[in-house]
Amino acid sequence: MGRGRRAPRNPRRRRGGPAESPARGRTPCGPVQVTPLRSPSLRTLSRWLLLGEWRAHPVRALTAIAAIAIGVALGFAIHLINAAAFNEFSAAVQSLSGQADVQVSGAEPLFDEAIYSRLAERPEVAVASPVLEINASLPGGQEPLKIVGLDVFRVGYITPDLIGAPASGEPGDTLASDALFLSPAAQQWLQTKPGARIEFMTGTETLALRVAGSLQRARVGQRLGVMDIGAAQWRFGRLGKLSRVDIKLRDGVDRNAFQATLARELARDYPGRLRVGQPNDADQESRTSNMSRAYRVNLSVLALVALFTGAFLVFSTQALSVMRRRSQFALLRVLGFERRHLLRQVLLEGAALGVTGALLGIAGGYGIAAAALRFFGGDLGAGYFAGVQPQVQFTPVAAIVYFSLGIGVALLGCATPAWEAARAAPAVALKSGADEVALGRLSRPWPAIACLVLAGVLSQLPPVTELPVFGYLSIALMLVGGIALMPRIAALAFRFAHARWTATTAHRTEIPAVPTLTLARLANASGQAGIALGGVLSSFSLMVAMAIMVASFRVSVDNWILQVLPADLYARIASAGGTAGLTPREQAAIRGAPGIARAEFLRLRSVSLAPDRPNVALLARDIDPAHPEKSMVPVGEQVAQSQDRLPRAWVSEAMADLYRIAPGETLRLPLAGTAVPFFVAGVWRDYARVSGAVMIERADYVRLTGDADVSDAALWLAKDVSTADATDALKRLPFGATLGIEAPSAIRALSLRIFDRSFAVTYLLEAIAIVIGLFGVAATFSAQTLARAREFGMLRHIGVTRGQILGILAFEGGALTALGIATGFVLGWAISLILVHVVNPQSFHWTMQMHYPWPLLGAVAVALLVASMLTALVSGRQALSGGPIRAVREDW
Repeated sequence: MGRGRRAPRNPRRRRGGPAESPARGRTPCGPVQVTPLRSPSLRTLSRWLLLGEWRAHPVRALTAIAAIAIGVALGFAIHLINAAAFNEFSAAVQSLSGQADVQVSGAEPLFDEAIYSRLAERPEVAVASPVLEINASLPGGQEPLKIVGLDVFRVGYITPDLIGAPASGEPGDTLASDALFLSPAAQQWLQTKPGARIEFMTGTETLALRVAGSLQRARVGQRLGVMDIGAAQWRFGRLGKLSRVDIKLRDGVDRNAFQATLARELARDYPGRLRVGQPNDADQESRTSNMSRAYRVNLSVLALVALFTGAFLVFSTQALSVMRRRSQFALLRVLGFERRHLLRQVLLEGAALGVTGALLGIAGGYGIAAAALRFFGGDLGAGYFAGVQPQVQFTPVAAIVYFSLGIGVALLGCATPAWEAARAAPAVALKSGADEVALGRLSRPWPAIACLVLAGVLSQLPPVTELPVFGYLSIALMLVGGIALMPRIAALAFRFAHARWTATTAHRTEIPAVPTLTLARLANASGQAGIALGGVLSSFSLMVAMAIMVASFRVSVDNWILQVLPADLYARIASAGGTAGLTPREQAAIRGAPGIARAEFLRLRSVSLAPDRPNVALLARDIDPAHPEKSMVPVGEQVAQSQDRLPRAWVSEAMADLYRIAPGETLRLPLAGTAVPFFVAGVWRDYARVSGAVMIERADYVRLTGDADVSDAALWLAKDVSTADATDALKRLPFGATLGIEAPSAIRALSLRIFDRSFAVTYLLEAIAIVIGLFGVAATFSAQTLARAREFGMLRHIGVTRGQILGILAFEGGALTALGIATGFVLGWAISLILVHVVNPQSFHWTMQMHYPWPLLGAVAVALLVASMLTALVSGRQALSGGPIRAVREDW
């Protein structure tokens, strides 16, 4: 104390050298008055500390940087891909509307053209352009081509870009009955040129149209054909039908007022049949956005899994670094490094990891997005944005957001180690073996338990704007709570194991050194064990959750396919689109074909139930009234109709959720120009249509609409008839060459291939989570092993052999990783429950059964276990390479 009082008498001497150097054993008992370091010295020292730490442990720093870079790159790439595809798709849709002020469309795909004259004669209307849109079926199972029928004399005032340029130079060619004008993308796709003829399917017949010219001003990548509306109505059997009417108003007319007035009039005169809107209004944008919003958001959240794992790797990196340098920081505090400077130093080191990783992630994300759009298109396998060719556009705002997110994650990961380093008292920190005291705060269970309880509460909350916001927050809190609880779990587990081992070996004369020393250290250093397990737990639990979710979905889809495909064969016109189909005469021919015992038919079309939502699929099929479950997979109880003899309808899970429809209620469907009431008899499972579907009896559909054509046939074979014989018999029918005939097994295989393609990004994210986990394990155990060189030197002095130390390290690495795997599986299983029962129903409005991919989970667990043990051995060899005398000398 006397020295402390005399120190101020010679300030110059204090500035010249260290006062009360702890290296000599004179640890101060109270605060030491020192002169704070100046700014230039601080900057130099800060840079020296940062670079020195990176040089000392490059693998650990590179692992944290890689995790942040991968997370930022994936998130930014998916944002760029989705933004480019969505913007291009919206622009392509809007290009078909041109300069229209108001649009009148139908609740059904087509409506009577008699409404056109009423609209065109209104005094506020300058031009009314009738439009007929057709998804024209192409032979051979190709995707349909969108053909727009237009009145060339009116379309020039609203959508001049859709006027074709005749290759012959004759303007009258635009009115020819067989003339079709194709966009450049459609010409390239169909591998045709002006003058060639293209065949389309109308029913089971073929229709040949001549490529009369091109649409030079169509958007890049837009597959589109245009022809005269009268020719389109005649050729494709749509006489007297329109898809919409584009209206351009006279100058001075209030568009909003006109739209409101027209909507009231049409609702009064044509209840539930027509919709009035604006080409670029909120309903149109919402309609387009809702098609893929849940898919886009879920992909973005899954992409941030790697970034979230990076936060825990940064925490592990900085926590180990702070523990190893506690005495160094304490000495700096004695020499004038203030508390705030130390806090800033640790945060700066974490921020440096974040900045480096975020910059690499932004650059990598842009490259990934450009490559994905170039080779795979903008739908990422989901099929939402087919037919467009988006180009990647660098968005500075999104780049800043993801860059800030990367830095924020890094700062969040090092916040706790920085606070601990700043709060540590120099006198305590200078003592050897104080690491567990510093980590004592991390073992408090109450914050972790509070996070887990809050996660359980949030998982029960409803979605926000049809997105599982609270579900994602619940998963994040569950991860934070589980990892924060890891030190306490490690302490309980290893103390119990140590106590049992001690009791078991108490009667032995020779006690094995390796397990005894390993369990003794793990039982008394639970804080360091918890930090070591943070990266393992985060990556493995997220991988387990995603693997269980994807496997559950895939198995549920597979089981659903087996249930909805009970027939022996399925036949349809071998072409997609809306113009191919089977007439009643052709249906009778299929029923009477040799070897066919029974046939059921299905008619598929779409209807609009809300202007701000995508169309709902309408399935009219042959249903056994006594056993409707043979035609669908029911969910919940079916409701019997009591008094009113309304036609029955069954709604899919997505439709019941989106439109708030329950069994027993009445649903009005737009059919044949009227809103027909149906009794909702039940809910069925449908994984094919995320926007909703409704199923009705085909007899009711034919009676209400007069449409007896069908698109699909389910066929049951007679006894002892092979599928090959039945297929040959169907192909011998007059229209048999146009039929596509497949067995349920082929349809199932194709459906699962489409599923795997749609979830290819998810599989990639799972693989990335596994790789990050392996690198995290390697970096963490390597850092801890190298930091214990002095401990190993002391063990060598007291007789522990080199082989025994390596055995201790392998045992310790295996025990820690095994505990991390076991805890990670429990945590991942809990997260998978939220993904399966909360996130997926709120995102896609369907349910599924749980399924566990044990081979995959076991393989990853073994890989993590082997990686941790090998890393511990390799690091142990490096730590033991200096010799015991040098290691012990460094300890003093």
